[in-house]
Amino acid sequence: MTKFSIPFPFVKPSLAFASLFAFAVAPSALYGETIKTEEWQIEADKVTNFDNPKSVIAEGNVVLTKIRRLPPKAIAQKKQGSSWSILLEETATDSIEEVSIQQAVAETKERKIVEVTISADWIAYDVDRSSIKARGNVSIKNDNDQLLAESATVNLTQETGSFKQATIIRDSSDLHLEGETIEKTGFNTYHIEDGWVITCKVAKGETPPWSFASTDTTITQGGYATLKHATFRIKGVPVLYTPWLMLPVGNKRKTGFLFPEISNSDRSGFGFNLPLFLNISDSSDLTLYPEYLAKRGFMPGFEYRYILGAQNKGSIMANYLDDDLSDPSETEYWQETGYTHTNQERYWVRGKMDHDFANNIITRADIDFVSDRDYLTEFDTGTTGFSSSNDKFFDLYGRGFQNKTSDERQNSLKILKSWSGMSLTGTFLAINDTSDAETVTTTTIDPDDPTQTPVTVTTIRETPLWKLPSLDFTGSKTLGDTSLALDWDTNYVYYYREEGVAGHRVDLYPRLSMPLPLGPYIEARTAAGLRETLYNVTTNGETTWDKGDTPNRFLGDFHTEIGTTLLRKFSLTGDQSNAISHSFRPYVEYDYLSDTDQDDLPEFDAVDRIADRNEITYGIDNFATLFGKSGSESDYGWLKIKQSYDFRNEASEEPLSPVNLRLRWTPISSLRVIYKTDIGVYGGGVQSYGLESYYTNSRGDYLNVDYRYTDEDYSGLTTEDAEIHQLNVQTRAKLFDFIYAEYEIQHSFSESRVIEQNISLMYNPACWSVELTSQYTPGDHNIMLVFNLANIGSPLGIKM
Repeated sequence: MTKFSIPFPFVKPSLAFASLFAFAVAPSALYGETIKTEEWQIEADKVTNFDNPKSVIAEGNVVLTKIRRLPPKAIAQKKQGSSWSILLEETATDSIEEVSIQQAVAETKERKIVEVTISADWIAYDVDRSSIKARGNVSIKNDNDQLLAESATVNLTQETGSFKQATIIRDSSDLHLEGETIEKTGFNTYHIEDGWVITCKVAKGETPPWSFASTDTTITQGGYATLKHATFRIKGVPVLYTPWLMLPVGNKRKTGFLFPEISNSDRSGFGFNLPLFLNISDSSDLTLYPEYLAKRGFMPGFEYRYILGAQNKGSIMANYLDDDLSDPSETEYWQETGYTHTNQERYWVRGKMDHDFANNIITRADIDFVSDRDYLTEFDTGTTGFSSSNDKFFDLYGRGFQNKTSDERQNSLKILKSWSGMSLTGTFLAINDTSDAETVTTTTIDPDDPTQTPVTVTTIRETPLWKLPSLDFTGSKTLGDTSLALDWDTNYVYYYREEGVAGHRVDLYPRLSMPLPLGPYIEARTAAGLRETLYNVTTNGETTWDKGDTPNRFLGDFHTEIGTTLLRKFSLTGDQSNAISHSFRPYVEYDYLSDTDQDDLPEFDAVDRIADRNEITYGIDNFATLFGKSGSESDYGWLKIKQSYDFRNEASEEPLSPVNLRLRWTPISSLRVIYKTDIGVYGGGVQSYGLESYYTNSRGDYLNVDYRYTDEDYSGLTTEDAEIHQLNVQTRAKLFDFIYAEYEIQHSFSESRVIEQNISLMYNPACWSVELTSQYTPGDHNIMLVFNLANIGSPLGIKM
């Protein structure tokens, strides 16, 4: 959708202008002269004045300038008073502050501002008719706009005019418009014959990369252009034609259609989406997405946005589809995809809102409500797909949505109030449960007798927990003038669910910590805490609970650590200004957490199952900082290695934990490498590792690699994390000028399949782009074509 205005700087006649020529009683000529009045100044190689009719003709390098005069600055004054007046609470009298003579003279001079400059090879001014005729390199300029023409006729009183072979350029919106004839017919109304327009900078004589052209264009005061026999052109070549077209051409956002999105996939068939942008106000807009999928049906959607300030904004999007392909009779669809949803009415509602209030009160709202677990996987691409929506919200709000395969979609409202060293957070959390399962089947084997027949138990599945609400009060305070600090983390939550164990929980966790003064080269601290957790257990649905309604748990913990830091700077060229600094910190920690039976407690989250600890941890942290000759400083990398020894009886046979290694390396500013691994010391070898690398350059190329492996027997991971062996790659390369290629793949080695694969080819010269994307997912192949123009094809953003 085009968003620009047709500017033109017109000037009004004045008595001062008329007086410029009133002195002439007979034709006379001045050569190489400058004539000035209070408001106008004209310069030319030759100026000829006429009395009947009153007129002036200027020839050769003609420059006509309109000057607006401003009043002189007032001489600064300030109130002064003696010490007596202050003591007696008397009002001080005004006195002129001493200034220099030069300053006083400068401040009493008039100030002048050039409003409009008109230049041409030849200009004739008719005083009686208040009109100007100009020809030859005609130029009219003001602060932001410029009009160029071969010839012009301007009526200064009516503010109308006609221009031949004309060009209008507006710098503020990169607007470039040309026409065989451009007529200004009234206030912000125009008529253009044989013209074209583009919203980007175009050099003189250059063929525009794209443009809208028409034989006849009318621009109304409301900011809309009506084009007859319009064509859309690429490099001057017509590619699309319409006998009639209306475009918004104001410098404000206008209601209108955006560029269409065209797609084709094996599963959904041909797709067409023609968004309609509705400008509600300067601070809100609405975009409608009437998408049609040949094999599925009509899929309408909308996006509403508002913004009241940098930290006060909101967006909500929604899509709905009565899916013909999800009909139970479409057996081939179900067999090929393996999807499990049974509903034909499918939808996704998502949104976010940020509002900051006075007294350090911050609110954040997140909406993510989807009809079924397969929707986000099926509809991942396109303007309203999961990937585009997730990127859009992340860019605007700094947070996106959960992974598209998550069955429990979180909808929350958070309210944060902060004070000095303290904060109170209230959270309301509702879960959109997309799981189809109503029961859970578990199979257990007696570890003491593996030959025993496995026992299979089927129970009713507990629904996800809601927080209605959760309150967290945290803080840290130093006690008096001592080095002793009191930290606390207090939490109350009411967990609700439709089916299963629910209830109230209060968790109180105060801690005392302080540094230990063991010497100038030793860093040591210690901390101790007590934790009391109280419950009031309830049940909903058919679930029963027989372990007591009001259980509680009491824990005590102790932590201490000692270390030292060694630092040395190594010169790279013999000069300390170009050097690398290496800090080396060995340390030892001890952690103790009391052992308490927790089997009689409900299990809502990680707080309800806290494992006891009695272990010592030792490690080495290395940090490297690079210093450049120009005084620059950059993080070169770090390496952290640690291991723990467990003193608990149940760990006596294998008390040593795997060696934990973490590496981050930034050899150059455009490359970052992160490596993580856990290495077992009892014959298990590497139990998990991950490699992440991120590279980018000034051309816009990038390469991101994420490789992860986790041994299924690694005890340090949960069931959901186990058996991970996957490679994710994202890359973009500039092939030629303005031509880019992108490739993305997610490959699971543990499942021996490609999860998703995307290939994109983009042509992106100045002011426009076209992107062709091919996406492969198991059972489907989708091809999408997206076309964008500068300032056209998407809303420009909400005015603040």
